[in-house]
Amino acid sequence: MDHTNHVRLTSDELVPEILQGATIYGPDDEEVGTVSHMHGSQVILEVGGFLGIGAKSVAMSADQLDFMRDEDGDVHAITTWSKDQLKEMPEHLNE
Repeated sequence: MDHTNHVRLTSDELVPEILQGATIYGPDDEEVGTVSHMHGSQVILEVGGFLGIGAKSVAMSADQLDFMRDEDGDVHAITTWSKDQLKEMPEHLNE
């Protein structure tokens, strides 16, 4: 997917209502996870698993993700982290 023409979200748009469910793409444009929810300024991603089973929650700072809208208005983000790197992160436990 060519992200060059996608419109970057403003800081005012980095809110749970907009980000929840967004697909996250890694360095090789591989789908690496989805946004589960936000916890303060942390974005909680679901990585791994199949159809939501066996997925692991990990937390990333919102500034580690480049959020944007595609031509259809769908929100997604890109990161420099690979799926394997995300799977190695400590699990985020909902409190």
